Amino acid sequence: MIAALPFGPGALAFIGLYLLSLLYLGWRGRKAQQENTLKDFYLAGSGIGFTVLVFTLYATQYSGNTLFGFTGNAHKLGFGWLVSVHFMTAIIVFYLLFAPWLHRLAKKHNFITPTDFLTHRFNSTPLSTLASVVMIGAAANYLLAQLIAMGTAVEVLLVFDVTQGAIPNDADTQRTAHMAFVTGVILLTLIMLAYETLGGFRAVAWTDAIQGVILMIGFLILLGIVVYKLGSPGDAVAKLSDINAKLIQPPDAKGAWTWLSWILVVGIGGALYPQAIQRIYAANSSNTLRKSLAVMAFMPLLTTLFALLVGIIGASQQYDLAKDTYILPAIMRNIMADSVAGYCLVVVLVAAIMAALMSTADSVLLIISAMITKDMYARFINSGATEAQLTRLGKWVSLAVVVLMASLAVSLYHFRDNNILITLMKLKFEMLLQLAPGFILALHWKKLPARAVFAGMIIGLLVAVGLYLGRLAEFNFYKQTGIHEGVWGLLANLIVVIGYYFLKNRHEEH
Repeated sequence: MIAALPFGPGALAFIGLYLLSLLYLGWRGRKAQQENTLKDFYLAGSGIGFTVLVFTLYATQYSGNTLFGFTGNAHKLGFGWLVSVHFMTAIIVFYLLFAPWLHRLAKKHNFITPTDFLTHRFNSTPLSTLASVVMIGAAANYLLAQLIAMGTAVEVLLVFDVTQGAIPNDADTQRTAHMAFVTGVILLTLIMLAYETLGGFRAVAWTDAIQGVILMIGFLILLGIVVYKLGSPGDAVAKLSDINAKLIQPPDAKGAWTWLSWILVVGIGGALYPQAIQRIYAANSSNTLRKSLAVMAFMPLLTTLFALLVGIIGASQQYDLAKDTYILPAIMRNIMADSVAGYCLVVVLVAAIMAALMSTADSVLLIISAMITKDMYARFINSGATEAQLTRLGKWVSLAVVVLMASLAVSLYHFRDNNILITLMKLKFEMLLQLAPGFILALHWKKLPARAVFAGMIIGLLVAVGLYLGRLAEFNFYKQTGIHEGVWGLLANLIVVIGYYFLKNRHEEH
């Protein structure tokens, strides 16, 4: 028997109104368009203010993975997953190493895409092109992951059976599950594409503001009802000390190195997400950016920490789950069955899950469109294209990309838990890490040459990707050392950059 979420007309109407509000904001964004230019479409013209910037940063940084993945990891690892709070905070720390300087240059020179800075700083086509390819690849990977997560969220929420701890495997239920997955991907993708195409970055930022508010409310509701229903974190720790003490123990020496590695990988990689750099450009002033980052520094305490505590409380309940990521739907079903208030709160939480997924996916889609249009088409195919032509092309690029990614997401339904897909999803951080010298060092090291950055990026990518793909050949360098392959790649990258610079100077002296 399918244990579908018992959503009545009221719940469906609430979620339907939320989705329609996104389309309305897309229409409002189109009405607010001032000119048919890349800057207006991709950066909202002169930029966005403090409140919208905070919420668009928040909604983009915290995706559906925070709700499903982080609670699942906390259920599996316990307080070992406390590192998630640190690496999400580290993103803000690394922002502060380059964002203020990058913002000033962006406003002065009208940057649109992340690699506009590299072009301005180095005037090197090979370096800018390589960086564009890495960023587009990472962003496309991230978009695919979000689309799969959209379908999976709808599937799990509608078909998950709390009594079995999994999705039932009988033929009828599997067909229903597949239908729910496909419906989730197509419906949410169409809505996202519609408001983004209508209003560009304005619509994305405004919808992110609504989605950010709903997401924040969702996290508060989630922890509140979990504590009320299942007990406090203190109660959970007391139970776990008897049934599974390893979940509350501190990391050993190797684990401490792994924590540091996580902080570097996610902290640097997250700060260098192309959609994150786009938001640095979009701030209407340096003061707006500075205040927004100050607020964002506290967000991990209201989101990642909440997800951690929910997962740990869930672990103390000893749910019989097929996957750790099923802990959240299992808790939600228990809450819905408890009372009318619990039912209403879970409806808001479902809207928060949709908000988390769509707010990340729309930002990624927009920056992919911008980079393909400006960095590839305008640079290599039609350098004489007008702003209006490029803006119109960007909308068609968004359509083509989302159709391709949605089709791929649907085709990967039966393979979505395959190790290769997981490998590709995690690989984006290892790759983005290699952009750090070009963006962070280059802003402060005025004599850093383009060839040094290009050579370092090539070597770093080869080392990181080579070591990471070694996992497929049973050579798991990460498991042996506790340090991510991308960190080793960045180390090799920096050695090449610094070594090239000093060897070049020594050669010139002689």
